[in-house]
Amino acid sequence: MSKKLVAKPGEVEFAKGMEGVIARESTKSYVDGENGKLYYHGIPIEELAEHSTYEETFFLLLYDRLPTEPELAFFKERMVQYRDLPDDVYEFIARAARRFNSHPMAVLRTAVSMLALFDESAEEDSLPAHEREAIKITSKLATIVAAIGRARKGLEPVRPRSDLSHAANFLYMLFGEAPDPYYARVMDVILILHADHGCNASTFATIVVKSTLTDMHSSVVAGIGSLKGPLHGGANERVMKMLQEIGEPERAEAWVLRALERKQKIMGFGHRVYKTYDPRARILHDYAVEVTKRAGTEKYLKIAEAIEKVMVERLGQKGIFPNVDLYSGVVMASMGIDTALFTPIFAVARVAGWTAHALEQRIDNRLFRPRFVYVGPELEHWVPLEERKEPEQEPTPLKPLKKEL
Repeated sequence: MSKKLVAKPGEVEFAKGMEGVIARESTKSYVDGENGKLYYHGIPIEELAEHSTYEETFFLLLYDRLPTEPELAFFKERMVQYRDLPDDVYEFIARAARRFNSHPMAVLRTAVSMLALFDESAEEDSLPAHEREAIKITSKLATIVAAIGRARKGLEPVRPRSDLSHAANFLYMLFGEAPDPYYARVMDVILILHADHGCNASTFATIVVKSTLTDMHSSVVAGIGSLKGPLHGGANERVMKMLQEIGEPERAEAWVLRALERKQKIMGFGHRVYKTYDPRARILHDYAVEVTKRAGTEKYLKIAEAIEKVMVERLGQKGIFPNVDLYSGVVMASMGIDTALFTPIFAVARVAGWTAHALEQRIDNRLFRPRFVYVGPELEHWVPLEERKEPEQEPTPLKPLKKEL
């Protein structure tokens, strides 16, 4: 029996936001929300955060296995080879970030789109070509974000080095000096933890676009556009604003209780999938202890811990626990990274997952074509312009623009 697709509002049940709807099979990552577990191709995120690197994790997501030592060395060489940007892209970043003070995610989105114009193989339609573009884009994204960070301060970009890891090179390009090895490791962990996370909004956007058999740059641009939305990326930036507003650990409990009375959302808590503690939050909390100690920013960690205590006591029974954003913002801010770059850095990490899923979609492709339930009038007729009258009430919240007199 075919589904009814013409109905009155509310008549047909469906999963709003496609919540729980299975989009495709995947071998990349598994989020066990009930038990607070995250796996990349079967490997627990805790093991990857302790032992792996971003380059190795990217290889794992692309090829569904850990690399051998020679394979990893060659893979790193390929990533290093593609790090730098065309001069025109550097110039655009400087112009956009300095002159127009654009949203950094908007600059990132446009810069990635520009990359395709300077890439002679961007339109090649073969699996090896798409694989190569995945590595190129992932390598260059860190360079773009570092250049954006410097341009926002009126600084010239720092060209990438070939002797540093992906994470260490990102910090070098951002700050202009080789990073402390500990901070380089922390950045590696941040990138690993954010590299993939099941069928989230930006990954779904990426594979929907890829299902049209378009180029890899277009797919990644779709992911960036989705991540730019405040319901997906940017929560850790809002966490830092919350911590700064509270100001002192002693004020945290009263602040949270007032916010809960007003039914205000507490940033850094709750998740659409996790019904217990986000495993990435546990890992970053442990790093936050050392990072804030080194930076002299323990105050923000203590505020976050105080908020966590109240929230778990009040809402833990409802499945509201800390998510990755609660402590990632504390860690990055303590490393001297501007809050405006938090979401772009999320993209620097997640592009590994986006491109891995895009390749997976390409190998076993089926064009996405869901359907809407139509709840408008079944039949109306065109009326001559002179016979039309102003409606007593608009049928939707949207109202046509009217010329101001």
